[in-house]
Parts: sequence; C-alpha cells; structure tokens
Amino acid sequence: METKAYHIISGKQAGTRLETRIVEERIQEAVAKGHRFIQVEAFGQHGIGGRLWKTGNDPIKVKVTGQAGQRVGSFGFPNTSIEIMGPASDDVGWLNAGAEITIHGNAGNGLANAMAQGKIYIKGNIGARGMTMTKQNPRFDPPEIWVKGSAGDYFGEFMAGGIAVICGVNPQTPDNVLGYRPLVGMVGGKVFFRGRHKGYSHADAREITISDDEWDWLTENLKRFLQRIDESELYDQIIVREEWRLLVAKTPHERVGAARRSMASYREEAWDRELGWGGMIGDISFIDRSPIPVIATGNLRRFIPVWENKKYLAPCQASCPTGIPVQERWALIRSGLMDEAIDLSLFYTPFPATVCGYLCPNLCMQGCTRQNELMAPIDISILGKASTNAGIPDLPEKSGKKIGIIGGGPAGISAAWQLIQKGHDAMIYDRSEILGGKIASVIPESRIPKDVLDAELSRIQKTIPHAMLGSDLTKKDIEELKKKFDFLIIAAGATRPKMLPIPGKERMVTAIDFLEAAKKGGAAPGKRIVIIGAGNVGCDVAAEASRFGATDITLIDVQEPASFGKEREEAEAVGAKFLWPLVAKEITGEGVLLDSGELLPADLVVVSIGDMPDLGFLPEHIETHGGFIKVNDLFQTTDPQIFAVGDIVTPGLLTDAIGAGCKAAGAITDLLEGRETDLNTCTMIDPDRVSLEYFDPRLNVFEDIEQCGSQCSSCGSCRDCSICVTVCPQAAISREDKGETDYEYVVDAEKCIGCGFCAAACPCGIWGMYGNSE
Repeated sequence: METKAYHIISGKQAGTRLETRIVEERIQEAVAKGHRFIQVEAFGQHGIGGRLWKTGNDPIKVKVTGQAGQRVGSFGFPNTSIEIMGPASDDVGWLNAGAEITIHGNAGNGLANAMAQGKIYIKGNIGARGMTMTKQNPRFDPPEIWVKGSAGDYFGEFMAGGIAVICGVNPQTPDNVLGYRPLVGMVGGKVFFRGRHKGYSHADAREITISDDEWDWLTENLKRFLQRIDESELYDQIIVREEWRLLVAKTPHERVGAARRSMASYREEAWDRELGWGGMIGDISFIDRSPIPVIATGNLRRFIPVWENKKYLAPCQASCPTGIPVQERWALIRSGLMDEAIDLSLFYTPFPATVCGYLCPNLCMQGCTRQNELMAPIDISILGKASTNAGIPDLPEKSGKKIGIIGGGPAGISAAWQLIQKGHDAMIYDRSEILGGKIASVIPESRIPKDVLDAELSRIQKTIPHAMLGSDLTKKDIEELKKKFDFLIIAAGATRPKMLPIPGKERMVTAIDFLEAAKKGGAAPGKRIVIIGAGNVGCDVAAEASRFGATDITLIDVQEPASFGKEREEAEAVGAKFLWPLVAKEITGEGVLLDSGELLPADLVVVSIGDMPDLGFLPEHIETHGGFIKVNDLFQTTDPQIFAVGDIVTPGLLTDAIGAGCKAAGAITDLLEGRETDLNTCTMIDPDRVSLEYFDPRLNVFEDIEQCGSQCSSCGSCRDCSICVTVCPQAAISREDKGETDYEYVVDAEKCIGCGFCAAACPCGIWGMYGNSE
C-alpha cells in the first residue's frame, strides 16, 4: 500500500486544457522545489516525466492518471520512475536514457524508439515499430522492454541493442505475437518470446538455444516485471522453458552469405543490359564513363587533420592562477603513478593540500569541460587532500643569487618556493611569530584541519629559511635590504581592516581580530552577534561565532552578499541570517542602529568590509594607486629591483596570491639568467573540440582518485586511446613511437580524405581540422 504523499499537477485549469509546455514547466518547478513524488492528471499532454535531470541522484517517481499524450518518459533519466495508470499513446520512452516506465494497459506505436537505457513494462500489447533503433552503450546495462501481450508490425526494426521480452499472454494477434515483418535491419540485441509467430527477417536475425545463464536472467527478471504490472500470479503459468524462444542479430560474417554484387558488375550486367551503353542519355552523349575519384586525397583535400597534442591549455589549467597542469596529474593517476601526480603539484605550489584540497574555490573545477547541467566536474580536492604528506622537492645547486621577500603569507611563500627550486637563495621577513599569513593565523580550523596545515608548513620551513622581525619595517629598512639582495619582493598582504566612519565605531571588532582570537581559542561573541559585511570572511566569522556559543547570528550588507562556496554553506549551516540592503548608521551599546531607525540587538558587532595594505614602510619612489602598489605585467614596481605580489597589489583569492608569487619568481629568474620573460602564454582549448560522450554523466560525486582519473577527458593532451585510428574510414592514421615513452599520431595524406571523423571522435580535442589553404 503506497503511503507517500504525491504533489498533484493537473493538466487542466479552470476547465481548460493546459498546453504541454505549461505542464512541463510546472513539473520542472515542482522538482526544483524538492518534490520527488509527483502525480500528473493528464489531458493529452506530451513528454510527461522526461528530462528530470536536475535532481542529482535523488530518485523521483511520476504517476500519470488520465490520458497521457505522446512521448511519455522521452529523454528519461536513470533517477526517474514513471507509472501510467492506464494505456499510453505513441513513442513512450523515445530516446530514453535510463528511466523505468510502467504502463498498466496497451501502448501505441514507436515504443522505446532509439532508447539507450532503462526499462519499459507493458501490461498489455504494443503498436507498430516498437523497439526500433534501440542501442546500447557497453558500459551500461542494456535497455529493456517487457510486454505481457504481443508486438505490432515492424517490431525491432533496425534494432541495434537491448533486450525485448514478449510474453504472449492474451495477445492482440494470437497467431503472430511478433507482428508483420519483425527485426528487419536488426544488428544487435536479443528478443525472448513465447507464442506463435509468422516469421522474422532471416537476413538479419537467427534463433539460438537459450543458455542456462540466459534462462536464469529471464526467470529472475520476469518476476520483477510481473510484480510491476500487478500480475505476479501469472509467473507459474508462463515460466515453462520449452515455450520460450530467443532471437539474436546475425553477425556481419553470417550476414554476408552469398557474395555481394559489385557496382561495376551491376552496371555491366543489369544497367547497361537494360538501357544500353550510355544509360538513359546514351543517345545524346558519348562521354567517357570510367570511374573517377569523387572524394579527393593528398593536396586536393578540402580539409587537413592536424594532431595538436599539448598545443592548447586544458580549461582546468587555464583557469588556475597557479597554472597547475591538472590534466597531466590525472594522466599520471591513470598510469598508477600516484606519488608522481602529487610531486608534480610541488613544482607549482607549496600548498597542494591546504589550498587545492580545502581552501580554494577550485577554479579548475569551475573551468572543467564537464561543468554543465548534465555532468559534474572532476573533483580535484580529492587529489589535493591526498597531497598532505608530499615530500620535499629535490633542489638544484645554489646560484649565488639572493632575493629578499617581505611577507610570509601565501604570495611570499610561493615566490620563495619557486626561487629556491631555481637554485636561488630566498629569505622571508615577516613580523608574525608564525609563517603562513592569514592561512595560519585567521582561517578557521573548521575549513583547514590543523594537522594538514602543520604538515605543509613543516615542509615549507624545511625548504625555505625564515627570519622573523619583531617590529614593523621602515623605509630605511627597505633601502638596506635593497643593498643586501639582488631583488626584493613585497608580499606583505592587506592587514589594515577597513572601518565604517560612523558613531560608535570603536565598539566594533574587526574580522581579523575576531578570527585570530578564535584561532587561539579566546573568542567571546556572546549569544547575539551582528556582522557588518556578508562576504566570505564574514561567513567565517559567523561559523566561528557559532562554535564559541553564539545562537543569534546576523550578517548585513549594503548589497546582495558576495559570499559563495564552502564559507557561505557553513554560515548557513549554523543558522546565520543574511539581510540586505541594510546600512549601519551607528553602533550603540545595544547593537547596530540602521538608517531606517531599526535596531539590530547584538552582544558583539564585527566589521568585515575588507582590508587595505599598510604602505607606511614603502619608499616614495614606488608608485601606488588607490592604496595598492602599482606593478607591470611581470609584477615589477616602478623600482626595477623591487617586485610586489598578493593582496598588497590587488585583493584576490589565495590561489591568486600563490600564482602571482610564482610568476614574479619566474620573471626574476629570467632577469638573473639574462632571458626575456615570455608573456605569450598558450591559449585555452576550445571546449567544443572535446567529446564527452565517452564519460558517465551520472557521476555527480566521485568516490576516489582512480575514478576521477578515469573520468577526466584530458582536454588538449592525447590519452593514446587510438579512437582516431579506429574511426578513420581510410585507415589513414597510424601511431609512431618517438622514443621510450613518446609517440605521435601521423596522417597518410594519400589515404586521408579530410572527412573530420578523427576530430569529431577524439575525446581530448587533439585533432584540428584546417582548410587546405591555411
């Protein structure tokens, strides 16, 4: 007995039938609102129950009462179950991609047309052209249809995969349960049936003996079918092995039979014999009719394929400010080289676990080619978290060059990390007692586990010398450091919180001060806290305030909050309220007085509206703009000996700071070694070149690193899969070894016809098609 409450959607409104489009919109809206049991009272609307893709992996059930229109369950997804409480019209399950559909009655024509996955259960009979052009991806279970009665005419036409079961119980045509001319053009799949029939296409199908494994499959799944259509009592009646037969498609070898007549012999023996030499225009033309090539090769091709391995950046790598070649790391994973995949990241960042695994909003995942409404991006955070115990990279001999770095946050550490890997000495100066900047002193442990951060800071400290200053730097200090080092990098960050110029501002606590206190275990927010500024830092304050006992947490902003990702999710998880647009007028002993006159009561008010750099130590000859240091494309200041990176140049993400430190270190290395820095970086590959048809769209959550590696499409980097060789109709592509591990795919111009099959089929987008004149 079903007890679930269904959300009802009627196909009529005020006595008038609604358009299919409107009913479809209401179904999608119900799904978006979280309804997973939906009953549609249909009045001939089409496509009911299809395309319900945006529920993730949540199962959804659609019950259809009334008169369902055509294409019920078309484009159905594996999470969808559809039950039609009566007969159904044409094209049920058209292009079905996984839905389970049950029909308590007869079904019309075109059942399961071009279906690729899923199951369809029919309590009655089906019309013409059922199970036509079905197909199967060998990675998934085959599509299935189960019919209690019989099939209509042209059943299984051009069937290319899947399983059909025709039970022959109360058939509409008792003497022919397969209908007229079944299985014409069948090239794949199988058909179990019982009952009398009047033949099938012997050119395309053949009968075989049902094996024990096939019989076990049929008996087990027959129980499920009969249960779905409420006919379980039929099982003992029809499960008689001798009554069942099995048809399968003939193999290409079996299909050939007698030798096929060539076009040349047909022209000579049939065409010319009937019409005479010259055919229908032989009386007015005597042109030479010898065959000429219609499709050109060599220099006459219109288009030429070019193997462009690693010419373009993958979207993940292009989206990462640090430039980590993510797709190369997944390629190493696919080869079983876990340690090498982890070590590769150390060439680009000193924080492969802390940032890539926990703190970064994962711009690489946002840029992933798979990032669309049907596929989830590859989860790099899994590989990032596995990098916690990465080793210390091998370092080259010392070059004798020395670079001083002012600031021990992510940008400064990143610059020092890169310079040391190039053989240069890098000395970090920082006024803090610990290395790591805001990562170590401000960001809550709820977002980055202490053991992970400690492990990475330990690795960094073993690699980079660190001198701590007990007082702030002065302009004179900078001039002295210039004499001591070949170059200086200023990476002092933005440490001066912005304050609101309103009465009572002295009552406010800055977000940095609050988070530092929380990090040390000494935060005291009280029960009610108001946070002015609802960005990601404000969300961190909210989450920490909850941890220290606050129960009434409010974030206000003058505009829609800019917070996103994990920080926003954690703030919402502790019950924080987001209010906007609100303007604080005064901070009182009772809380925040708004310009509207409303008072937001608070035991503590925290201001989190951003930070500014403290530039008091900066020499006058270094230009600034809007309170930040001005730099060129190489992060060089107006003093050629001094570079600046991170939040002291422009506010950004942690990964932006790490990337800036990496680029500045590269520019300094080029200057030290007498090279000109190349600013012409590779362009990103066009995502339209990448084919995602080979990957499972249902994987919204990845279980482990190996699964991530297998699902990466390796945009721009050849996976050596040889699909291009397989699909080339002229056998024009071959693989050539170029050494122990190197290889290349080459094209024989005399065979190639420029069809573009290689480019269209390549999962990685390696093949480019260019006009012959380019």
